[in-house]
Amino acid sequence: MEDRLALIDSLHLQYGSHKDFEDGVCAMEMASWLADEPFSDHPKCVSPVITAFMVEWNDSLPDADRDRLLKTLIPLTIGTRTTEAHESKRAWMATDWMAREMAPAWLRLAGLTDHAEALEGLTALTSAASAKRAQPTLSAALSASLSAAHSASRLASHSAALSAAYSASHSAALSAAYSAAYSELDPTVKILQTSAFKLVQRMCEVGRKTTTKGTA
Repeated sequence: MEDRLALIDSLHLQYGSHKDFEDGVCAMEMASWLADEPFSDHPKCVSPVITAFMVEWNDSLPDADRDRLLKTLIPLTIGTRTTEAHESKRAWMATDWMAREMAPAWLRLAGLTDHAEALEGLTALTSAASAKRAQPTLSAALSASLSAAHSASRLASHSAALSAAYSASHSAALSAAYSAAYSELDPTVKILQTSAFKLVQRMCEVGRKTTTKGTA
């Protein structure tokens, strides 16, 4: 594996799954290659929970961020397929991250600060019992976010009609508006990227006597 690790910097991670190494490689396909397993985006040596998270994350990232964030993590994932108890713990870690870190970040961006703080204040979700206790808070946040999304979609439909009518004369203004929207999202995206990186590190450490740390 050491010889192959030395080649990682010269390779680029790509979206989706591939027929073979020559066709391209995503994060988990690179893990199978490093572990000298049959080429696959579901390596036998990697935790199924970590695999699912990494596959989804790989395909949601732009090329530059995919290489920057995931390459460091790939070697850590190898050897994480351990026990059912460890898998359960990793699954709850991912669930807790989505409920208490990812969701609050987007809720706060949408102006739903009270709901964001309520989720952040929940006791860690580590079992079905803790999730059941958190359900009213989770449901309230979901309801608020759906209501906000419905209002936004109504506004968007009106905006689309206006845009179609005036697109020729307002293309520059529309372009500026899209650029501003992406700029507003970017800080939240960066925060969640770093947070997700640390989550995968923690999931990889489950069941290991020693840990290896990287940086996002």
